[in-house]
Amino acid sequence: MIPIVVKKRTLIAIILIVAVVVAVIAGVCAGNKTEDVAAINRKVPVYAVDTSEKQVALTFDAAWGADQTRKIMDEVEKYGFKCTFFLTGFWIDENKELVKEISDRGHLIGNHSENHKHLNEVADLNAEIDSVNADISAITGSSPVYFRAPFGEYDNDLISALESKGMQCVQWSIDSLDWKGISSSQIAERVVNDLEAGDIVLMHNASDHIVEALPLILLSIRNKGLSAVRLDEMLYKDNYTVNSQGIQIKNQ
Repeated sequence: MIPIVVKKRTLIAIILIVAVVVAVIAGVCAGNKTEDVAAINRKVPVYAVDTSEKQVALTFDAAWGADQTRKIMDEVEKYGFKCTFFLTGFWIDENKELVKEISDRGHLIGNHSENHKHLNEVADLNAEIDSVNADISAITGSSPVYFRAPFGEYDNDLISALESKGMQCVQWSIDSLDWKGISSSQIAERVVNDLEAGDIVLMHNASDHIVEALPLILLSIRNKGLSAVRLDEMLYKDNYTVNSQGIQIKNQ
C-alpha cells in the first residue's frame, strides 16, 4: 500500500471545509436556511501567514505551572529569537513578576482567557477577555492584541467580540502535542518536519519535555534559514484577508 502524505495546510483546509459542509448539510436537513447562511459566513481565525519573510512564530500557552518559563525564554534568546506567551487570568494572578519579566525581556504576551473554560458555555464572554487585558495592561503597560481560545474552540461570537476590541483570534498550523507527555525528540520532530515560513507553532510552557525539545527545534529553525519572531512581527495588522483555510493574506 502506498502511504498518502497530506501537507498540514491542506489538512487545515480539509478540516475547515468539512466543518462548513457538515454545518450546511445539517441546516438543509433541518430545513433551516438561516443555519445555511451562518455556516457559509463562518468567521475563521488566523492559523498561519502567507509571507515571503523567512519567519515562524513559536507560541506557548500558559495556564498551569510556571517553573520552566524562564528556561524557555533562555533557550529562545540564545538564538536571538523571540516568542509569544498566551496567558490565562489565574496564571497572571499567581505570576505577576514573571509576566513583567516576559514583557521586559522582549517577548510578546497574548490573552488566553480569564478561566480557561469552554467559551461557548460562559455567561459573560467579554469578561473572559477584558479582565485579562486589564491585568496585562496594568503590569506591562500594553494591552494584548492577540487572543487564543482555550481548547482552540471558537465561533463567530468570539471572533466578532475580539474584532470589536481591535484583537485577532489566533490558532496554530503546527501542534507540538507537547501536553501529551511525549518525548523531547517526538516534540521536535512534530514541530520541524513540515515547518515553513508563516507557520504558527503551538506549545505549552509547562509541558514535561518542552525545555529539552527547544534546542532541537531552534537549531532546526536556524538550519532551515528561518527565524522565530513574535506574532506581532509576523502577522499583518491591517489590509489583510483571512481565507477559508485560516491563512492570513496581505491584500494587494
